[in-house]
Amino acid sequence: MVSVKELIKIESTKPELFLAGSSACAGCSSVLALRWALKALGARTVIVSPACCANVYIGLWPKTSPAVPYINMAFAAGASAAAGIVAGYESLGKKDINVLTWAGDGGTVDIGIQALSGAIERNTNFIYACYDNEGYMNTGTQRSSSTPKYTMTTTTPLGKHMHKKDVAQIIAAHDIPYAATCLATDPVDVYNTFMEAKAIHGPKYIHILSPCAPGWRFDVSETVKIGNLAVKSGFFILWKQVNGRMEVKKKSLRVLLNKDKRVPVKDYLKPQGRFRKLTEEQISEMQDWVDRRCDRMARRFKSESDL
Repeated sequence: MVSVKELIKIESTKPELFLAGSSACAGCSSVLALRWALKALGARTVIVSPACCANVYIGLWPKTSPAVPYINMAFAAGASAAAGIVAGYESLGKKDINVLTWAGDGGTVDIGIQALSGAIERNTNFIYACYDNEGYMNTGTQRSSSTPKYTMTTTTPLGKHMHKKDVAQIIAAHDIPYAATCLATDPVDVYNTFMEAKAIHGPKYIHILSPCAPGWRFDVSETVKIGNLAVKSGFFILWKQVNGRMEVKKKSLRVLLNKDKRVPVKDYLKPQGRFRKLTEEQISEMQDWVDRRCDRMARRFKSESDL
């Protein structure tokens, strides 16, 4: 695991594989995550990206930002196309190439989950990364199954009426060799997570919380702050499951094991315009939901630590 100091050295010594000049929104955290994912994976990487913001922000050929092969793919076929690429390289005896699916939550939690489940069941040796900005941001901020409860979107103008789907836990239940969550606004977390995944053979799944300034309705200067609040409040939990054993990452462990150290969920929700109409009763309900999830994860962590 690298530290912040070591990461600064890596930034200047490892080649840039996601170049400046993309057409992403200002402050896009998924671009930050992709840049550091590629720093970890290296130049021998092929990316498949089903319909999502990334199809747009990579730019137009021949002036695209990725310095590795990057294939735009149909919404439902991100994992299937990656599986075909893996099979092709394996037939040629090329087993040292990282195949990465880089997908949004719409193409993962909703439209792409069947293909993802199938690729995992076939033990495809690839990395599937979902950058979760909690909605269909590329097409106008519609709700997805990853959109939190009470979020106002163009298709839920009065607020969504159910909690977000925890797809990372669903994928972990496939008995996958590696599943993890990480935070797009934390380059150390992103880099370390992809370095771990790179070293493991078989299907790997990484779920990245990716705060979206225009979609979540906060000032772009607050992107890193919003990401940190998601973790400090327990709204988003950082964990990994390696060969069936679950571990909670250090930043989340503090708030899971000690409720008094959790930032009130109100502090995370209030700066976001998408939650501007929340009532105190709804905020209290969201706090209870977060506390229950944190307590459940803490019990699981303690029980597996005793094994």
